[in-house]
Amino acid sequence: MIKGKKVVLRALEKDDLDRCLKWINDMDVVKLAGPPRFPKSKAEEEKWFEKTINDDKNRVLAIDANGKHIGNVGLHNIDFRNRNAMLGIMIGEKKYWNKGYGSDAVKTLVSLAFNELNLHKIYLHVFPSNKRALKCYEKCGFKKEGVLREHVFKGGKYQDLTVMSIINKGVKK
Repeated sequence: MIKGKKVVLRALEKDDLDRCLKWINDMDVVKLAGPPRFPKSKAEEEKWFEKTINDDKNRVLAIDANGKHIGNVGLHNIDFRNRNAMLGIMIGEKKYWNKGYGSDAVKTLVSLAFNELNLHKIYLHVFPSNKRALKCYEKCGFKKEGVLREHVFKGGKYQDLTVMSIINKGVKK
């Protein structure tokens, strides 16, 4: 387990999948996370879990707060040659929104990526309209790199994605 100030990051377990399925099918949770998707079945979530735990290029961890699983955070497309990865996070339990749990999870994972995995850069994509996420990432030290113009078709129109990153310059937890 990896301890932050408010959260603990731990291995995602099969017992967590019912919560994950509830979150991924909750439009309030996923509306700003990416392109629209069809509802997921339990079989699809189990298939995703099996694929994820056996994939060295994608690592997803459970976020626990006070012993309760509240979301997931992960590194995706891990590239050990170029020492970078994409960050993704979802706080599925809405009562934990806007209370610093997401930023603590991000800071904790970035610290692990830089100080234990020896990665050099962590990047992410976020919708410019996702003000809560932008504030979180900026608080964690991410800087805007640019915009992928009209990159995602969502809500009947093409939307931009903001690209942000943080570079390893001795970042500590």
